[in-house]
Amino acid sequence: MDIIQVTNLKKYYGKHLGIENVSFSVKKGEILGFVGPNGAGKSTTIRILLNFIFPNGGNATICGKDVVKESHEIKKFTGYVPSDVRFYGDMTVKELIRVSNDFYDGSHDKEAERLCNLFELNNSKKFYELSTGNKKKAAIICALAAKPKVLILDEPTNGLDPMMQKRLFAELKNQSANGASILLSSHNLGEVQEYCHRVAFIKQGKILAITDLKEMRHPHKIITTIGGKDIIHPSMEFWNKGK
Repeated sequence: MDIIQVTNLKKYYGKHLGIENVSFSVKKGEILGFVGPNGAGKSTTIRILLNFIFPNGGNATICGKDVVKESHEIKKFTGYVPSDVRFYGDMTVKELIRVSNDFYDGSHDKEAERLCNLFELNNSKKFYELSTGNKKKAAIICALAAKPKVLILDEPTNGLDPMMQKRLFAELKNQSANGASILLSSHNLGEVQEYCHRVAFIKQGKILAITDLKEMRHPHKIITTIGGKDIIHPSMEFWNKGK
């Protein structure tokens, strides 16, 4: 069952291409890696899914709900981690988590406390006092505490040390096993290869290929791009500098 469905999304910034004909899906319980260089169109796609910006064409749904017309409903079951974390500086981590989880039904204090312990984050500190890595941890906890059906994560490992990255992915695998559908944006193919079920490659605003991770782990596997004109070996850093 497709929980996130993206069909021919287009976005232009004036005359400049953001994304063009972007299509992919995320199934129930799946972690889909969304891989490409900075400026490839990952964040633009995510911002459309969250109704932060409007597309110029195409459509997208989350749990069957249109991302433009029904965004308020979508927020009730979707967790989001931005690449650049900005919260109210004078609020404590505990206060931020509670405000973030007001979108969801029920109390999630116990789960938030568990996640704070897991990520070794002092929830009594104010946001402005936190390091870059701890700010990212706060955003992750805000997104995960309510155990939402859908998680959209934009470069979630930025700022995290290797140990915390492993803890994050272990937690994401657990949530995926419990039915959560996860879209994970990254420019790091290594982390995606290890933890995601499938990968969608994006470059210069266009999807190049979507492949199963079992295929990518084959040492001699060649991935045929959409359109069949080019081939990509997974070891190639084809996204370097967006070229």
